[in-house]
Amino acid sequence: MDVKSRNYLLMNRQALENDIKTSYIMDRMISDEVLTLQEEERVKQQNTRKERAAMLINIILTKDNNSYRSFYNALLHEGYRDLAALLQDGIPAVSSGNRKSSMDGMTSYDCFPGGVHWISVGKQDKAGLLIKLQNLCSRLEHDSAFSQRPPLNIEEAKDRLRLLMLRKYPRSLLVLDDIWDSWVLKAFDNQCQVLITSRDRSVTDAVAGNKYEVHVESGLAHEKGLEILSLFVNMKISDLPEQANSLVRECKGSPLVISLIGALLRDFPSRWEYYLRQLQNKQFRRIRKSSSYDYEALDEAMSISVEQLDDNYKDYYKDLSILPKDVKVPTKVLCILWDMETEEVEDILQEFVNKSLLFCDRNGKSFHYYLHDLQLDFLTEKNRNQLQDLHKNIVNQYKKYYKLNTPVLSQEDCMYWYNFLAYHMAGAKMQQELRDLMFSLDWIKAKTELVGPAHLIHEYVEYSSVLDQKDSTVRENFQEFLSLNGHLLGRQPFPDIIQLGLCQPETSEVYQQARLHAQRETGTFYLEWINKKSLKNLYRLVVRPHRDAVYHACFSKDRQRIASCGADKTLQVFKAESGERLLEINAHDDEILCCAFSADGEFVATCSSDKKVKVWNSRTGQCRCVYEEHSEQVNCCQFNNKSGQYRLATCSNDTFIKIWDLNEKYCRNTMIGHENSVNHCRFSPNDEYVASCSTDGTVKLWEARSGNELKSIEIKDFFKNADEQPDDVEVLVKCCSWSRNGNMILVVAKNKLLLFDTNTCGLLTQVIVSHHSTIQYCDFCPGDELVAVALSHCSVELWNIKSLSKVAYCRGHMSWVHCVTFSPDGSLFLTSSDDQTIRIWETKKVCKSSDAVLKSELDVVFHNGEAMILAIYNQKYLQLINGNTDSVIMKTAAQESPISCCCLSEDLKFAAFGQESGTIKVLQLSDGKVLKSWEAYRTSVQRCRFTPDCQTLISSAHDSVIQVWNWQLSECVFLRGHKEAIKDFRLLENSKILSWSFDGTVKVWNITTGSPEKDFACHGGAVLSCAVSPDGSKFSSASADKTAKIWSFESSSVLHELKDHEACVRCCTFSPNNKLLATGDDKGEIRIWDVLTGALLHFCSPVTVDEGEPTHGGWVTDLSFSPDSEMLVSSGGYLKWWNVTTGESLQTFYTNGTNLKSIHVSPNFKVYVTVDNLGILYVLQKF
Repeated sequence: MDVKSRNYLLMNRQALENDIKTSYIMDRMISDEVLTLQEEERVKQQNTRKERAAMLINIILTKDNNSYRSFYNALLHEGYRDLAALLQDGIPAVSSGNRKSSMDGMTSYDCFPGGVHWISVGKQDKAGLLIKLQNLCSRLEHDSAFSQRPPLNIEEAKDRLRLLMLRKYPRSLLVLDDIWDSWVLKAFDNQCQVLITSRDRSVTDAVAGNKYEVHVESGLAHEKGLEILSLFVNMKISDLPEQANSLVRECKGSPLVISLIGALLRDFPSRWEYYLRQLQNKQFRRIRKSSSYDYEALDEAMSISVEQLDDNYKDYYKDLSILPKDVKVPTKVLCILWDMETEEVEDILQEFVNKSLLFCDRNGKSFHYYLHDLQLDFLTEKNRNQLQDLHKNIVNQYKKYYKLNTPVLSQEDCMYWYNFLAYHMAGAKMQQELRDLMFSLDWIKAKTELVGPAHLIHEYVEYSSVLDQKDSTVRENFQEFLSLNGHLLGRQPFPDIIQLGLCQPETSEVYQQARLHAQRETGTFYLEWINKKSLKNLYRLVVRPHRDAVYHACFSKDRQRIASCGADKTLQVFKAESGERLLEINAHDDEILCCAFSADGEFVATCSSDKKVKVWNSRTGQCRCVYEEHSEQVNCCQFNNKSGQYRLATCSNDTFIKIWDLNEKYCRNTMIGHENSVNHCRFSPNDEYVASCSTDGTVKLWEARSGNELKSIEIKDFFKNADEQPDDVEVLVKCCSWSRNGNMILVVAKNKLLLFDTNTCGLLTQVIVSHHSTIQYCDFCPGDELVAVALSHCSVELWNIKSLSKVAYCRGHMSWVHCVTFSPDGSLFLTSSDDQTIRIWETKKVCKSSDAVLKSELDVVFHNGEAMILAIYNQKYLQLINGNTDSVIMKTAAQESPISCCCLSEDLKFAAFGQESGTIKVLQLSDGKVLKSWEAYRTSVQRCRFTPDCQTLISSAHDSVIQVWNWQLSECVFLRGHKEAIKDFRLLENSKILSWSFDGTVKVWNITTGSPEKDFACHGGAVLSCAVSPDGSKFSSASADKTAKIWSFESSSVLHELKDHEACVRCCTFSPNNKLLATGDDKGEIRIWDVLTGALLHFCSPVTVDEGEPTHGGWVTDLSFSPDSEMLVSSGGYLKWWNVTTGESLQTFYTNGTNLKSIHVSPNFKVYVTVDNLGILYVLQKF
């Protein structure tokens, strides 16, 4: 197709794609015999009308002039006259006669019958240009009829060339490669068609005629770079040496550099390592020219462009030496740097863009500029001695512009400064300024709110040498603060960073700064965690890379990176040190169940419920291969252990294990033998064997090379009772892990760890890890003594497999732990959970910790300004703790049966506790001596409380009876009447109690006589909570039927039914002024009602929460008003304080764990006590 016709198609392509319907047009083109039926089918396969039109145009562009004419005529006949008019001037002329395929050594194409003439021009002076013109004329004049002496000057040469092109070579193409100056181009301006390549788009301004600009990408894709290298050295891509990948990466996609390196390697095929080293060390001068290139060395090829700039522009270009790599810089940043208006800066930068010294990306109304990596490397090397001053200049200009303020998100340059101000300060060696910035909670708050904590953690690591002037303590304080709170700082609503800082150790610089902020901000509600000294954080980093459950995570072999996957269908790769995200890939169409690094870290494999296995380049995110031979969900994928071989084992619900070779398209081996889903598989350390675990109750060992089954271990045999047959026992074998030498294999099923000898399949040892939860995953530490197990009850345990002892208990996750994996050297291990977090732990630190845990059932008495706390410690002990000093005043001896509940007398003389065995005991607090014991129930005791005179103890269990026990007289009254288990009860005046039950009723009892005085049929569902109004005239009930009600004691009637909740109403409380009722539900929402009218006054909920996040981090479990009825505190997934008048949140306190069952509040509303599901005690005091 003629170039003119082709250009008209390209110029009007968008209008054609938007309007034409292809079916009738293709019919006419097929009848003209310019379109084939196969090509018609390709067009029809496209999904949308616009895509079909685009495909048709693409096909036409590959054809000759006849297809253009046929397409034009089809448009006319089908009523697209306006579109046909756009193409009319491009209709090619009909020519006759035969065309030569070559003309005197010149290249010829159908659209250029006069030939294509190529001249490499480059940077020239007038003498050099004259020689180029003389040579061209000589080539064109070799026919004797035109032979003349060479032209003596440029003007004569220009005229000679014009006559030659007009008379002998009409309709030819002149290709001018590497034009630098417009005066050079004018010498070739002879009204023929010219294709030029140039680094300066302004060179065409001086010549006449139509101009069409073809955009050329600034970089080559990695695979394309390898292809070009392979062509230069005449090798297949698969046969290139291992340095090839690194070389292409170091070339940064530059066609110039890849071509230059390729030409050099063609001449010197043994220098792969040499040229890689020179590129890595930025030794551009040593990459010398090849015979096919015009410049002596790579640095000359880049510097010659800069030398062509006017002197006043060279300084501006030098300023770009300090720009960060791979970053598009907004115009506003350079306006601040040069203290200029936007228009002035854009004019300067356009000069650089025109000369291909800079690239421009238009983003809406604004421009962003960036340098190619090699241009930046060259500038950095050239101006190395001035870099510190250049960095200092940009920092000073920033300080001058912003003074004491910080950029806000609405400003175009905001994100640049938050991401790179510290980089410039470090480059300027401005130590004090960098410390002031990085150790400022204001800066941390602003930056983490915009970009999250990972980048800041990375900066603490990156600039540690600058920040650690005298010692590293302060930097470590801030780094630890961000590492341990990163999962909170990435969520919505954004937490109060001052409140988080107040939870740090008092010796921490973070705490000191937070305290100063809290003192200055007198109108803000802050809390001091006064017993935090006893808490030790055992993990070094917490990250929240996923938006749903994290099913698997693993270290790369060098321990620098972590890959993770989960229910959100994404694969994430991030830095193990900081959590900084390196890759995010929407990898599958369903949940991703497992991921694994290859031994050399080059690839990451993923497998999914979508039945597919995929392998990804771990650095670029490109998909290397997709395997689809499994017919059910794929549960596990594991690479072999040796570098250089890429073998992958996968297992599936289809009962098969498959071995794949990344260099082959299809499965290498399929291992058949399991009778049910295969849950897990692993290569042995020497890669000779594969172990697999199945729901059929077996572990099998296979030969990796042949796929033959070697051994099978019936795990279900170790779970049957004496009278059971093996077939009667169902055992799901979850996971296995090889010892380092391959002689032992660890297997987990249900709640047991089983260790087998791989040679004999004999059982070496077994451990029952837990009676209350199942083991989800296990991993052998590389040292072979430690084993980590992930448990369904949110924790991880480390066991010494030789001594069969538990050496560590790791709390921190708020939901099921799916995975635990050691780093290759065993110094770290990571855990992933349903709570969307990954936690990285230090093995030695964890092994030195204690496993003390408090139960959530506790009692608190506020006495003489102190919080006296009775708590259940490790289920077997009772402790009396002074909450203000965090000191243990009394501790009982270990009890035979676990303690289930406890209570204190108001005078702090006695304590009582109930046990899972049904026994209740009363003890003397002064010495911990048990005074009385009563075998009250056959089931676990749930509640116990003293009456005000301390002589009687009221209790309930998992049944429908309340017991009133006068422990001093050893007399007991039984309150029978409820039909289902008692939920709770509370004391009233005049020897009465109010009780509520799962049967939907509420009753008032006389505890002296044991008879019910009032009976309220309150709800159709279980009554979960009741509250009594301060004046004693009313009570409220909250129910699983999603309603709450207000009742009159006197009339025994319901006053108001409150129906606005969308979930179980779990708690309720009256305000001290009798005017308000607050209710909380399982959706995490709180409502405040008018007691008099039953009207809804306020709905308490954060403005925004992350997708999938419960509003209160879970159920609202407890509520309490302040004495003036103006504030409300609530417990749930964490603690929140609310303004009752407006319904707005005043403060949030994030506990380490979650599921807070209750909140104990001092009478003056200044001290708050609770326990989380990790057993951590919190005594909080209003700041």
